Amino acid sequence: MIAIIDYKAGNLTSVRLALEYIGVECEITNDPARILAADRVIFPGVGAAAEAMKNLRELQLLEPIKTVVSRGTPFLGICLGTQVIFEYSEEDGGTPCIGLAPGTVKRFTPSNPADKIPQMGWNAVEFRCFGEPFPRNQSAVLRCFGEPFPRNPNSVPRCFGEPLPRNQKAVPRCSGEPFPRNQSACHPLFNGIEDGSEFYFVHSYYPSPSDAAYTMGETEYADARFASVIGKGNLFATQFHPERSGRIGLKLLENFSRWDGKC
Repeated sequence: MIAIIDYKAGNLTSVRLALEYIGVECEITNDPARILAADRVIFPGVGAAAEAMKNLRELQLLEPIKTVVSRGTPFLGICLGTQVIFEYSEEDGGTPCIGLAPGTVKRFTPSNPADKIPQMGWNAVEFRCFGEPFPRNQSAVLRCFGEPFPRNPNSVPRCFGEPLPRNQKAVPRCSGEPFPRNQSACHPLFNGIEDGSEFYFVHSYYPSPSDAAYTMGETEYADARFASVIGKGNLFATQFHPERSGRIGLKLLENFSRWDGKC
């Protein structure tokens, strides 16, 4: 059973209908006991950060949410549910949030009047592996803990003293694990979804994690390149709406319904 947390933030029915469409059992609830007993938890929402935090306190849901995440239950945040898992949001004059992920939530400040706020519509998500980009082709810049390998072809690029294999068929690796050759990302929730796929966004603020290792996907809009997907351990969260993102959004929800919380 998947519990969809009801904290008066809307968008609950569309998530439930999307899960039911793919045959996944779920319930909308604000009962702490039901949330704690669930196999998986979805934390959706639309609205403002201050009102969301007020509702979470009044409904006594903050501790159950923290407990669910700390004990390893697969947890999916969506839109506002993604923003309030951070430490602080600039919204409503500044709002302290739950603090499940390090960093802040910032407002778009576009220099081009054509970049309308909120962002409403489809936009691409580029996958990341613990904050680092997947090598997209043989001309991509391979990186070793954030630092680019030398471009000089006569030099021997090294990572912690070890030479990078010259064989172009060598498998790029992220934290010891090979990058999938189909570029479907190193996170189980992106299985079967192509890097650069477009998802549906509606938001005026965006996540800015202080630890790049939390960034599992990035998107560009209004002078900002922001973390549109957050992940660590059993915690996964998207700024976009998978339940409104058609086939690929349903695929992500299907992946979540099968995920054991390990990455």
